[in-house]
Order: sequence, then C-alpha cells, then structure tokens
Amino acid sequence: MRGSSKTPPKYRKHKKSGQAVVTLSGRDFYLGTYGSKASKSEYDRLVSQWLVNGRVLTEAAEQKPKTVKDLIAAYWTFAKGFYVKNGKPTDELPGLKMALKHLKTTYGGLTVGEFGPLMLIAYQQQLVETGICRRYVNQQTGRIKRMFKWGVSRELVPVAVHQALATVSGLRKGKTAAKDFAPVKAVSDDVVDETLKHVVYEPTKAMIQFQRLVGCRPGELFILRPMDIDRTGGGHKGVWLYWPESHKTEHHGKSRVIVIGPRAQAILAPYLLKDETEFCFVRRCGSPFERRHYIQHIHRACLKAFPAPEGTVGEELKAWEKTHTWAPNRLRHSTATDIRKNHGLEAAQIVAGHANARTTEIYAERDLTKAAEVMAKVG
Repeated sequence: MRGSSKTPPKYRKHKKSGQAVVTLSGRDFYLGTYGSKASKSEYDRLVSQWLVNGRVLTEAAEQKPKTVKDLIAAYWTFAKGFYVKNGKPTDELPGLKMALKHLKTTYGGLTVGEFGPLMLIAYQQQLVETGICRRYVNQQTGRIKRMFKWGVSRELVPVAVHQALATVSGLRKGKTAAKDFAPVKAVSDDVVDETLKHVVYEPTKAMIQFQRLVGCRPGELFILRPMDIDRTGGGHKGVWLYWPESHKTEHHGKSRVIVIGPRAQAILAPYLLKDETEFCFVRRCGSPFERRHYIQHIHRACLKAFPAPEGTVGEELKAWEKTHTWAPNRLRHSTATDIRKNHGLEAAQIVAGHANARTTEIYAERDLTKAAEVMAKVG
C-alpha cells in the first residue's frame, strides 16, 4: 500500500501529461517534467516534509490547489487586491477575468501539473477562433503565464510547470490566422471641428480641445486638478507644466510632465477656478469622468455630425457608425503627427510621453526644454 511501508512513496511518470508524480496520503502531487532535475528536487522536498511530519500532509501542502480551477480562484483573489490604483480596479482586471474564464471552462478540471505547453497552444488557437485580434490573443496568453508564475512564487505550482509554459511563444504577425487590426490613425481637424459643433456638455468640449492641443492621454484629463499645474512653467517661458498624480508608465519608474501652451491655457483657465484639490473636469452629477463617459459623449456628437443615410439599418448601420465615430486616443495621434511633421520625431515622442527612459536629470531637463519650445508655439 502506498505510503504505509518504510520505503518512500515512488517517483512515477504520469503518462497522459508526461509529468512526474508522487502520491502522498492518497493525493497525487505533480512535480514537473518526468526525469528532470527540477522534478526530482520537488519530489525530494515534498517527501522529506511528509516524512518529517509523520507521514501526514503539511498545512501548506493541503492548501495547494489540486486543479487549474483552484489555482484560478486563488489567483483571482490576489489579482483583485493587486490590480488597484488610487483605490479603484485598473483596466487589467476585465481582461484578466475573460482570460481566466476561458481557461476555466476548457481546462479547469485538470490538475495544475497536467496543464502543459500543448494545452496553452490549444488555448491560443481557441482564442484565435473566437475572432479576437492577434495582439489580444498574446495579451491573454501572457496573463495565463503570469498566473502560473505567481503560483510558483507562492509554492502552489511546481517550478517546472511554469518553465515549460514559458517556452510557448506569442503569435507572430503573418504567421497566424489571427487578424491584426489597423494601427490607430489620427483624426483630422475638420472631423474634430464638425464633431465639436454637436457636443452638448461644455466640459467635454473643453476636454476635446485641450487634449487635441497638448496630446495628453484621456486618463490624464480625468485626474487633472488645479494643484497639479505649475503656472510658472518651471522657468520655461510661456508655458504651464502639468504633473499627473498617476500615469500609464509610472510603474516603470518613468516621470510624466505635460506642457501646456497659451491656447490650451485659455481653454483650461475657467476650470481652474475651484478648490485646488478638486478635479477640473467632472460630469453633470459632479462625479469624475471615466473613459466610457468621455467616449459616449464623443460618439453621440459624431452620430449627429455624420448621420447615416436614410434607410440604413442592421449591419450596414453598425458599419456606418463604426466608420464615422472616433475615440479620444486618436486626438493624441493627431497631435503627435503634427508635431513630428513640423518639429521632428524626438519632439513628438517627448510631448506624447513616449520618450525613452533617461538616467540623468540633464537629459530630463533637455527634453522638457524642447517640449516647452514646441508647445509655446503650437499648444
């Protein structure tokens, strides 16, 4: 009988998965690729703990997820606490939720050790067949890899399992049936001007005009407060400086400053006449803007500015609306495109916040000077 004699439980091969396995107190523990050094080390560790504990599973071993479904539940609990910024869930959570849901539906019943590279490749292909783009397939696959990596760090997953999954490459452009969406394009000034005629809410109109001039991200608009604006320009003549409290690349250790020229200053000025800690742009109800609110306001105005021909219904109507609406990120592309054309690639990268990370304050100051020179003219 396994585990009842004085001899240690046997190191065995699980034929279906190719994993090494050992049975302790009636439970199977998958150790990684059969015959590998890592799997044998994991075997030694578990068996040693089991023997020292009087041939009884330790509390840590009892808590280890048995199945992929168990691992998903443990990781989701962690993710809900980790992917939070300024007290709110980040945009990572919806995508992660979808990735885990699909994995759970197909592979949730497998043991953690049974899930290997071929299954991850099959998962990729299933996502491709749903019609989502190549980039999003790679994002979802990366999320699954990160979950198993997290599991290793918490001693919930054998290290060899994550090492094996890490060998699965992302889908390459032109080498897969997954579609690639066209890159985001700039929106023309004529289209923006026509849209603005039909924007009902004045703060939304100001946000569009301000974003078009300074090239900031939508999220940087929503958190703008009077206290975040340096109206002295930090010694740079004719401009204001906006230092967002949080921004997209802060977790990479990068700083972000948005330079506001005279035209953008005139648009922003009326919204600075409030308490220093209040958001400049808020909804009618007084609550902060979110991306979806901003997009809704723009799309409603677009549909009034560019109405579909009479009689357009069904799929044709959907196609018309998709073609004749635009998202706020396209304003950033418009700003960057114009600045690149008239002031060079480096200036466009700096203003849009795409400059390479700098290692000294000298370079940071040089970049800010260039941005100030440009925005004093065009912003």
